[in-house]
Amino acid sequence: MYLTMNRFKVRPEQAQAFEELWATRDSHLKTVPGFRSFHLLKGSEGEGHVLYASHTVWDSEAAFLDWTRSEAFRAAHKGAGDNKHMYDGAPALEVFESVQELV
Repeated sequence: MYLTMNRFKVRPEQAQAFEELWATRDSHLKTVPGFRSFHLLKGSEGEGHVLYASHTVWDSEAAFLDWTRSEAFRAAHKGAGDNKHMYDGAPALEVFESVQELV
């Protein structure tokens, strides 16, 4: 399993709009080989921002990298820069490879 996570610092007055944006966007993920799941998580409110994390779970690093090079990725991220006003800084990408799983 391979997990990728983007952490967003969202301005508090933009939190509802941010959640609506994600709820209505077409991610194209369900059509991508190796995709397992997606979650948008809301964290605590910090100094002038609300913390959010989007994370996707993949079968492998190769499946994730294939997604980032795909037409589906370009379509899902088209116009992403139009929403910079919602954020306190750029999203931070973090990646993790599973070393243990309990089911």
